[in-house]
Amino acid sequence: MNATIATITLRSMLGRRRALLLLGLPAILVVLALVLRLRMTGGGDDLDTATLVLQQFGLATLLPLLALIAGTGVIGPEIDDGQIMYVLTKPIPRQVIVLTKLVVAIVLVTAFAVIPTLLAGLLLAGTTAGLTVAYTVGVLVGGFAYSSIFVALAVASRNAVTVGLLYALVWEALLASFAPGAKSASVQAWALSVTDSLTSATMVSSSVDLTLAIVLLVSVTVVGAFLALFRLRSLSVASAE
Repeated sequence: MNATIATITLRSMLGRRRALLLLGLPAILVVLALVLRLRMTGGGDDLDTATLVLQQFGLATLLPLLALIAGTGVIGPEIDDGQIMYVLTKPIPRQVIVLTKLVVAIVLVTAFAVIPTLLAGLLLAGTTAGLTVAYTVGVLVGGFAYSSIFVALAVASRNAVTVGLLYALVWEALLASFAPGAKSASVQAWALSVTDSLTSATMVSSSVDLTLAIVLLVSVTVVGAFLALFRLRSLSVASAE
């Protein structure tokens, strides 16, 4: 972990137009939760509505899109415009560069996806059935895996955003919804398994075994970081120019 690289990366992420996307999507989730909270009659908690919003908007939409913006944004632009050359010429081990970029991506996902999910959950369900904590943890662990995937993708491809969108929208959203095999082979399903294990709400259900889900989440996170490091090591200063 390099504090200087982390600071520069955070500053660049929060100073660009990406900041609007980072703020806009979670703001919509929180506002939606607030509106639904105000429309709920009797002041009670509607677990069905809360589950629907947290699942479809928080876990299935907000999380992969935020992770895509953060994961590709922390290193992709530096590779595209050649600024990565200046970093590579410094006496900093490349594993430290990759780890720092990944940590920054995870911090951004935590700030703009995990915390808004927590706020939305508190507005919609409070502490009932442990639903809020369950989805907050699910989004957090899913954020680790997504961030690692998209950082690796940003290092490996100059079309990382396009490829990432296809992955998030086609594989995770469409194929995972209609193909039983693909449904179990998605970060969303693994994160949902963790969520399911932490709540007693009956609407939350996962087809993936919890132990398998945890193993896959950890494996994808580690493999993604390794692939990013491998690709960055093969990236010479000359090619970065």
